[in-house]
Amino acid sequence: MRTAAGVSLALAAVLAGVPLPARAATLTVEARVPLGAVKGRIDHLALDLDGRRLFVAELGNDTVAVVDLRAGRVVDRIEGLAEPQGVGWEPKTRTLWVANARDGSVRVFDGVSLKPLGRIDLGEDADNVRISRGQIFVGYGSGALAVIDASSRKVTATLPLKAHPEGFQVDRNSGKAFVNAPDRQEIAVLDVSTGKQVATWKTGRFRANFPMALAPRGEGLAVVARQSAALLRYRPDGAIRWHAPTCGDADDVFFDPRRRRIYVSCGEGVVAVRPDREGGETEKIPTGQGARTSLFSPELDRLFVAAPARSGRAEIIVLKPAGN
Repeated sequence: MRTAAGVSLALAAVLAGVPLPARAATLTVEARVPLGAVKGRIDHLALDLDGRRLFVAELGNDTVAVVDLRAGRVVDRIEGLAEPQGVGWEPKTRTLWVANARDGSVRVFDGVSLKPLGRIDLGEDADNVRISRGQIFVGYGSGALAVIDASSRKVTATLPLKAHPEGFQVDRNSGKAFVNAPDRQEIAVLDVSTGKQVATWKTGRFRANFPMALAPRGEGLAVVARQSAALLRYRPDGAIRWHAPTCGDADDVFFDPRRRRIYVSCGEGVVAVRPDREGGETEKIPTGQGARTSLFSPELDRLFVAAPARSGRAEIIVLKPAGN
């Protein structure tokens, strides 16, 4: 809380034409990692926390880059893919899972040698990947989540949906999956154990709901709509707690539980940062045109943003949060 004396001094400085010190940015650029000659769009990212490696789905290049975060450079690249969209790292089996849009395949790679271990053909448009308790969840086709066992590399269940799934999350505590279905302007809530849809949350006047994040401690969801460019904060019962304008062409959203913030990365060339509460101010941190995919690691306390070549050069921007 500012004291009366502090307010008076600030007012006096303004009246005297003395500029006030700028407020420190909520995110600052710590490093930039060049990705090399990478063409086209970059999609999602995955993290090998123990090995300090970042995997980058280079969709337009048909490759996945392997970034050594300690060395700050690309150390390997998986080639011969088919528009890789989703990537996931399974730490127990030390395997990398890559979902491919063009041929609908999920390809599995050894985490050490990066040699292929297998392939699961889902049919069409294999998209986002999520990993929970040794299970690989992949959204695909006109409406389904495939559940794959990480050890056997076999599909163990198919969870039907009414439209193609975009961003989704699996809550290991409740056993539910929350799935964005932008074609229906809704969020489908699935019981993973039964494979049935148990609830439908509507997005109302907000359309094109693509990114989604689970709030810490079971406090609901954050979903971003591209049409109206809004951040929707859902309660655990599916009601919208609050909504606020955000940046355009969003593709990822994350909670920072330490600071109770929300980060939204957008193709308009910024990361929007705002507190996880109604009425907070939004700050926009410049990144680069088309830099809409990202990954926040609470363990490393860093936000990694993928910037494609059209923003100047393809790179990973490493952003460090400020404050406690």
